[in-house]
Amino acid sequence: MANIQEKISNFLPEATFVEGQILEAVIPAKDWQRVARFLRNDEELQFDYLVSLIGMDWGETLGCVYYFDSTVHHHQVSVKVETSDKENPLIYSVSDIWAVAYLYEREVFDFYGIRFINHPDMRRLFLRNDWVGYPLRKDYDINPEVNPVRLENEEADDTAPSIVETADGKLEERVNRIFASEEFVVNIGPQHPATHGVLRLRTSLEGENVKKIDVYCGYIHRGIEKLCESLTYPQTLHFADRLDYLSAQQNRHAICLCVEDALQIEVPMRAQYIRTMMDELMRISSHLLFYATFCMDLGGTTAFFYGFRDREKILDIMEDTCGARMTFNYNVIGGVMADLHPDFQRKVKEFCQIMPKMLKEYHQLFTGNVIAQQRMKGIGILSREEAISRGMTGPSGRASGWACDIRKLYPYGVYDKVEFNEVLRTEGDVFARYMVRMDEIVESIHILEQLVDNIPEGDYAVKMKPVIKLPEGHYFRQVEASRGAMGVYIESRGEKYPYRLKLNSPCFPLVGGLDSMCRGGKIADLIAIGGSLDYVIPDIDR
Repeated sequence: MANIQEKISNFLPEATFVEGQILEAVIPAKDWQRVARFLRNDEELQFDYLVSLIGMDWGETLGCVYYFDSTVHHHQVSVKVETSDKENPLIYSVSDIWAVAYLYEREVFDFYGIRFINHPDMRRLFLRNDWVGYPLRKDYDINPEVNPVRLENEEADDTAPSIVETADGKLEERVNRIFASEEFVVNIGPQHPATHGVLRLRTSLEGENVKKIDVYCGYIHRGIEKLCESLTYPQTLHFADRLDYLSAQQNRHAICLCVEDALQIEVPMRAQYIRTMMDELMRISSHLLFYATFCMDLGGTTAFFYGFRDREKILDIMEDTCGARMTFNYNVIGGVMADLHPDFQRKVKEFCQIMPKMLKEYHQLFTGNVIAQQRMKGIGILSREEAISRGMTGPSGRASGWACDIRKLYPYGVYDKVEFNEVLRTEGDVFARYMVRMDEIVESIHILEQLVDNIPEGDYAVKMKPVIKLPEGHYFRQVEASRGAMGVYIESRGEKYPYRLKLNSPCFPLVGGLDSMCRGGKIADLIAIGGSLDYVIPDIDR
């Protein structure tokens, strides 16, 4: 294992460090570009996975916090880069080193006004082009008269401003074109069933072939991260179920873990068993809905009803204990909201018995269909290297051979007490992404079978104070949600409200990979590829 601090210090003596949960290196903005290349390319470091990029306003300065992971050496580091120029904040782009930064940096520009040198497209991503100000800055004017509700359509602009460093070290403003004037551009969405929500894909076509896709986000943006700055920590949990609503239990689990880490709370073992089982039921429920909607996208109408039929059994189990079927509000800081329903174990065991038989039906109905296979095999290929560079975790990454399961890499709950296989395939196509999810249902059932008869007695939650204050500092935690690594970053100033709460969506990088995966394919392939990525729009928009 490389001494990360020593390696960075030798490369850049000006770097300073903050010890914590994950080592943080503070890098001067002027040196960031060459340090970033060093972190990526050094053989002993090889930080090839940009986990998260978090925009920050520290009051006197603006900047970013980066979290990196090495898929080769499995070590982590955090980097802080800041600038004191709040009028014209500039930081070097790393989008040419880690592809996932392309959208991450646009998000930071949208909400903080930080422009990234050498980024080719500094347009807003979530907000309208005529939006005034940068909402996540601490000095943002929230007066509705500044940004009134506009009823007129937003004009689509095919120009992308950028700021480029020339060979002699000078900065030059440039304008890039998204689409040429002669290109034939159509809108797929935002009102289209196969976009799985209000997502707009401006798509350049040549006949039936896709030339380029320009993703428009933000149609369901709710400003959750801004709202969290004025809410107590227990109140922030409310939003977790409303991000990826098909990973509701895991999302809430992630925020709870981050807060519990900061407070150094030991959660009762009964609660850890319950949380783990709820997470796996949630995963199966999500994959069943994927099966139903994906088959529908490809014309398999009957399969849609099969998937929903069996998902109802899980929702019944959830409803018994949680009192809800979609937004469960079940995980709380220190444990869970209520103990299990008396029928929970019996119903889980019954479900685990019948589900393998149902999966055989699914494969007979759709998987082996020759038309379905032609629509899936060899379509939308994503290499392992590109999956890592684009941060496409979860089943989509594992279908390309990337072992990225947080339950295996950084176990939480009781995942270290159960045996299960991390489902991997190497083809990286639509069929591989489909099969990974189908096989993960089997593994989740196996996890449930190991836990259901071994839930320990005891408390289901730690008694918490009504007002929770986190120690001053910053904290980061991830869980394996249904679609990939769900990360939560909290920066605390020792108050009952988070100074900054960042929700690192697994779906955001997925939609960022659409353009490269669809280029050269048919427009019908776009529907199959999008369905196989299984992104959920409220998780992207937040």
